[in-house]
Amino acid sequence: MDFLQVLQTRRSIYAIGDQAMVPYERLLEVLKVVIEATPSAFNSQSQRVVLLLGDSHLRFWQIVIEALRTTVSEKQRLRTEKKIAAFAAGYGTLLFFDDQEVTNNLKRQFPQYQDNVAIWYQQHAGMLQINIWNALSDLGYGASLQHYNELIEPLVKQTFKIPNTWQLIAQMPFGNIIESALKKDIMPFEKRFKIIE
Repeated sequence: MDFLQVLQTRRSIYAIGDQAMVPYERLLEVLKVVIEATPSAFNSQSQRVVLLLGDSHLRFWQIVIEALRTTVSEKQRLRTEKKIAAFAAGYGTLLFFDDQEVTNNLKRQFPQYQDNVAIWYQQHAGMLQINIWNALSDLGYGASLQHYNELIEPLVKQTFKIPNTWQLIAQMPFGNIIESALKKDIMPFEKRFKIIE
């Protein structure tokens, strides 16, 4: 696909399967290029990515299910468990983190910008997430972006031996597309874009 087709094709896909769309080595190659090519403020490179496959991928979603069971009502439980099971049915999950040691060092190094550093690392996180999401879409994978951070972060760090300085930002389950996304409404372009000459 060309770049614009990739942008148009990438959607939140919730019905995913556990088929590999490309060889493992190709997936790693693409992730490496995307991670290295995504910019960051002052080239700080504070973003971290963990790829969970196989049993680790399944264990992660089990952690989410167990955490949610303590927070959702009995009425919501069945729907919630079905949603999480759909993510667990995928091929893998990417966990996105920010290394707060790097980010805090940046604040100390550039005190005049310290209020902006928190904004910049979130922007870096967003750029990395969308770049990876687009790359996965180009490889034929469906994915979605999830945020169960506060509920699961301590146990995720303990289970997968993640450094304490890494702050969990988002999770991206991905897999072969079983069911495409529904058509979405798009606001007229003229309401979102202005030319001033």
